[in-house]
Amino acid sequence: MWLCALLWWLPVGCQSNPPANPPPQPTTRLQPHLGTLVSITVYATPAQAQPAIDAAFNEIRAVDKLLSIHRDDSDLAKANRGEPVSPELQSVLQKALAIAKQTEGAFDPTIRPLAKLWGFIQKEQYRIPLPEELRPVLAKVDHRKVTLAGDQLRFATNGMSIDSGGFGKGYAVDRAIESLQQHGIRIAMVKAGGDMRVLGLPPGHDHWPVWIEDPRKRGNRTPVKLYSGALSTSGNYENFFEFEGIRYGHLLDPRTGQPVPSLGSCTAWARTCLESDAYATAAFILGPKRSQQLLPKSVSLKYIRYRKTGRVIE
Repeated sequence: MWLCALLWWLPVGCQSNPPANPPPQPTTRLQPHLGTLVSITVYATPAQAQPAIDAAFNEIRAVDKLLSIHRDDSDLAKANRGEPVSPELQSVLQKALAIAKQTEGAFDPTIRPLAKLWGFIQKEQYRIPLPEELRPVLAKVDHRKVTLAGDQLRFATNGMSIDSGGFGKGYAVDRAIESLQQHGIRIAMVKAGGDMRVLGLPPGHDHWPVWIEDPRKRGNRTPVKLYSGALSTSGNYENFFEFEGIRYGHLLDPRTGQPVPSLGSCTAWARTCLESDAYATAAFILGPKRSQQLLPKSVSLKYIRYRKTGRVIE
């Protein structure tokens, strides 16, 4: 009896008090949006996390209503038809067209007719176009033929349009992050396919661990330490076809109409996800040397290419 009493009292006198402010725990939710799976992770109390995540997903839906080319009622679809451009869409298109100009058209938001010709839009009936087929389509792919004058989007060639595929998910991630900040969240990650952006750092860690997909899908993912900002990866491992032993990927050079050979993927870090999204595409098209000449010094790049000797990371 005495021993039992001693054992009962000892923990009371020796136990340490729990921390006054325990570290916030992560809450993650996933939803299908923008043609991919969007995940939002926040470190906060459940009472704070749930409404903040709800609001962030509402922003994702709002961007779909703004930029989707798969719905006739989106602001972008209306602008492509000649209807007035909304103020928010004007701001987004100005940024996208500025990056197209800066990268000398390596990133070009008018790429859709070319991707459709190769079969990459339908993701079926892939084909290698003949030179006489490419010429008239290339005339419809050129950011320099786009004019944004006031609330009007004008194209110099019939059949042209803006496609948000190279910057839309990035902008949606940015909007979601801004919404989380407005709801008092200080630590978070928003990820949409190959595009992500973070706030703060996970408790007890000096970075967010990120793994770049293996372009050959053999499990050899490349680890990256993400400290802040946004990260996007462009690669030819999701939408491609092979003919006579050669892989043809959906990332096409808008200036030539041809896929980029040898590269597996390119990952770009930038301050915002709209920028990392667009710059990753441009850097994939340009390659390491030309990217260093054209892209801002603030943008960091990591390439994965394949040669006969195996994987090479640059």
